[in-house]
Amino acid sequence: MPITRQDAWTEDEDLLLAETVLRHIREGGTQLKAFEEVGKRLSRTGAACGFRWNSFVRKQYQTGIELAKKQRKDLKKQAKKPDVEDSSAVEQEVEDAAELNEGAENLTIETVKVFLDGIQEKLNNTNGQVERVTKYEERIKAMEEELYYLSNENKKLKSELKSIEGDHKALVEIMERARRMVGTKEK
Repeated sequence: MPITRQDAWTEDEDLLLAETVLRHIREGGTQLKAFEEVGKRLSRTGAACGFRWNSFVRKQYQTGIELAKKQRKDLKKQAKKPDVEDSSAVEQEVEDAAELNEGAENLTIETVKVFLDGIQEKLNNTNGQVERVTKYEERIKAMEEELYYLSNENKKLKSELKSIEGDHKALVEIMERARRMVGTKEK
């Protein structure tokens, strides 16, 4: 049985957990699978990863979660939409082929070339869309990482501000005591 870690989580481990869970959400997978995947990579249990996600990390990625769900929804729509378009395109191509068969004696190399060029153009358009989706996914991933780091920076700054406010309050109290002590000595 592999040894599982029980030490504190690092920021990098939290980031890996968030990226993996968001990817699973975006791709239509389950969070449980994401927890298992992260658990294997970090030598932690899936349950530990799930607990960490639900108790701490998830709160930092609410917008990322909503975005991943929206992307999943859009991908499902796109996956369904081309089927309808493809079926109508296939029907049109069958009709075109039938017309070509009817006039087979009029079939020329140029007609076949035009037909094949049309199919090639459709394929190129599809490849371009895949490349755009990939670029958007990379941009989203980079933005999620930036959001994570900015969130941590924000927490650090808030902590520093709280400390400075506490120091300021203590300094004001000391000055008030000193003022009172000077006031009582003068009387």
